[in-house]
Amino acid sequence: MIKIDLTGCKSFESKREQYFEKAMAAFDVLESAQGAGNDFLGWNHLPSEMPQQLLDDCKAVAESWKEKNVNLVVAIGIGGSYLGAKAAIAALAHNFSVNIDADPVQVVFAGNTLSEDYMADLVDLMKIRNVAAVVISKSGTTTEPAVAFRIIKGFIEDKYGKKEAAERIVAVTDKARGALKSLATSEGYKSFVIEDNIGGRYSVLTPVGLVPIAAAGFDIDALLAGARDMEALCSSKSADNPAIQYAAARNCMYDEGKKVELLVNYNPKLVYFSEWWKQLFGESEGKEGKGLFPASVSYTTDLHSMGQYVQEGERVMFETVVSVKNPARKVEIPSDADNLDGLNYLAGKRIEYCNEKAMLGTRLAHIDGGVPQITVETETLDAYHLGGLFYFFEKACGISGYVLGINPFNQPGVEAYKKNMFALLGKPGYEELAKELAKRL
Repeated sequence: MIKIDLTGCKSFESKREQYFEKAMAAFDVLESAQGAGNDFLGWNHLPSEMPQQLLDDCKAVAESWKEKNVNLVVAIGIGGSYLGAKAAIAALAHNFSVNIDADPVQVVFAGNTLSEDYMADLVDLMKIRNVAAVVISKSGTTTEPAVAFRIIKGFIEDKYGKKEAAERIVAVTDKARGALKSLATSEGYKSFVIEDNIGGRYSVLTPVGLVPIAAAGFDIDALLAGARDMEALCSSKSADNPAIQYAAARNCMYDEGKKVELLVNYNPKLVYFSEWWKQLFGESEGKEGKGLFPASVSYTTDLHSMGQYVQEGERVMFETVVSVKNPARKVEIPSDADNLDGLNYLAGKRIEYCNEKAMLGTRLAHIDGGVPQITVETETLDAYHLGGLFYFFEKACGISGYVLGINPFNQPGVEAYKKNMFALLGKPGYEELAKELAKRL
C-alpha cells in the first residue's frame, strides 16, 4: 500500500539498529496499552472493529439529505473535529468541482474560526442554497463551534421550521452527557457518538470524519477498507512495519538536531492533508519542551518561494515527502510549431513525468544541501489509499510519541489560551483572572 524510502537520510544508516530497537519498544508499549494516555487508544484497532452498520448509518444521512436536494452541508467543528474531513474531501474532490458540477453537494466548514466576516459570508451562501448541517463537539460548549452552531441552527430553523430543521441537523457528540447531547435528544437530531477513548486528532475514521465525507459523496467503505489493510500492515513488530520505519527515522533526525519536519506534497489536493498531519503530530508531540515542529510545503509551487530557505537556510529541518505514484488523470504536453518557449523536447510527455523529475531533482538538491529526506509513497490518491495514509500516520504518531518519551494522546497546553479568552470575554467564574489580565493589557 505504501513504501517508505529512508535512503535520503544517510546518517540513519549507521544508527538504524539503535532506532529500530527504540521504535519497536515503543510499538510494544502502544500495543500493550500500558503507556501514558492508554485510555485514548480507541483509534488503534478501529478500522478492523468498525461495524458495517455504523458506516451504513453515516451513508443513510447523506442519502436522506440527497432526497431533500440538499446542496450545501455545513460541518461545524474545530481542530480534529474538522481537519480530517476537510483533508479527505479536498484530496478526493475534483479540483474545480464547485465550478464544473451542475449541482454539486458542497461541504463547507464553520466553527473553526471566530472571524465575523467568515460567518457573515457563510450566511450569504446559506441564503441561496439548500442547507443541512452536522455539528461535531463532545461537549457542545467549545467556544468556536458553539458560537457557529447557535447562528447556523437559528438560520436553519428560521428557513425550514423546527420540525424540518431536526431532519437537517446531525450531531456527533458524547454518548451520554454534555450540552450538545442534551440538545440533540430534546430536538430529535440524528446523533453519532464520539467515543471517550478516541481523541479529536485521531477521529477522522469515526463519524467525526465519516459523516461529512459521506455527505460530500465519497466512498467511506473504501476509506475504511484502506485503513483496515494498513492496520494489518502496521501490526507486526518488525523492521518491515512502515509505521516503525517512519517513527525510527524521524526520531533519529530529531536527536541529530533537526527541529523542523516539513511535510512535502507534489499534488495540491494534499494541502489540507498536510494541515491534518500538522495537528496530529504538533498536538501529540509538542509538550514537555520536546517535539519536532511540523510544517508543510507544496512543491513545485513553494520551490519558487520557500525553496531558497530550504536549500540554503539554517540546517534545522528534514523533509517527509508524500509521493503519489500514479495520478488519476492524464495530460500530455503538445508540440508547438514555433517552439518559442523551447519546450518541444517535452512534447508527448505527461505533465506527471515533469512533476516526477522535479521531485527527483529537488530530492538530490536538498539532500546535497543538508536537508535529509524521507519518502512515503502511496500508489494513487483514491479513498482506499487515503484511508491507508490516515491510519499509517496515526500509528506512526503513537509509536513516535512513545519513542520521544511523552504522552502522545493528551494536549494540556491547549487550555492556556482558553482560560485567558474566557476571562477576557467575561465568562462567569473567571473574574479574578480577568482582573489580572487587565493589568497586563
